[in-house]
Amino acid sequence: MIKSMTGFASLTRDDEMATIAVTVKSVNHRHLDLQLRIPSSFGPIESAIRTAVQQRLARGRVEVSVSVQQRRVPALEVELNEVFLDALSGALDRARERGHIAGLMTPGDLLRFPQALSIREKQHEPEGSDDFLPPRVLEAIVAAVGDLDSMRTKEGEILRADLDARRALLGDLFGRVAAASESGMDALRTRLEARVKELKVDPLADETLIAQEIARFVGRSDITEEVVRFRGHLEHWRALSDSPEPCGRKLDFLLQEMNREVNTVGSKAEGPAVSELVVSLKAELEKMREQVQNVE
Repeated sequence: MIKSMTGFASLTRDDEMATIAVTVKSVNHRHLDLQLRIPSSFGPIESAIRTAVQQRLARGRVEVSVSVQQRRVPALEVELNEVFLDALSGALDRARERGHIAGLMTPGDLLRFPQALSIREKQHEPEGSDDFLPPRVLEAIVAAVGDLDSMRTKEGEILRADLDARRALLGDLFGRVAAASESGMDALRTRLEARVKELKVDPLADETLIAQEIARFVGRSDITEEVVRFRGHLEHWRALSDSPEPCGRKLDFLLQEMNREVNTVGSKAEGPAVSELVVSLKAELEKMREQVQNVE
């Protein structure tokens, strides 16, 4: 299957507990190079994140960035200063006995004494330590990687359309090379027949030498083997493109093999049109090689 190695995806998961933002982007690379930028408190799920990415992506330099902002309702802790209140209560009792004050102390009265109560926010665990957050973060990353993979698949469809058109053009060009070579072979046979006649004029000519001369000419110009192999490479290309497995590396190898066949044909085939066609073949192969560098 042809998929691009470049893509971008981002999403935000927002609820009453936290906001989780994930960004995933990828570019070309020979292998899968995963870069994680996540809060240190999520280190325990790093292995699970890598596994989730590897299940969807086979190649490319992939960067995953995660930010988490928790929404906490402050938990307050109220501490009663009992020593101070005991002293205050004793003092108030003595004041009542002497008639300085009357009545009981109310909660409102208590709040007037800052020494009586200590109100502070409870200390909470570091960000990300809550049990609910790691699976939420992992779920968001999986979703973002899925979006990235979908984008890479869509771009891969565009790449495949271009590569399929060029593959068809290669087949047409190579067919024309084979036809031009066959025409060249006809011209070669004409020259060969003239050469044989020259040899037969010589009474000292050896029939074995003549046979060797014929074999040398024919063997040097016959490209049947190269034609068969090149057509096989084109069919292999089609099979790889239809396969669900990533095929970028294999396509790159096939292009190298095709280029080798073209070079051999250029050195063997006869005919004035062959050289021009070989140049066109090599130009198309180079364009395909550049495109295949983007294929996963």
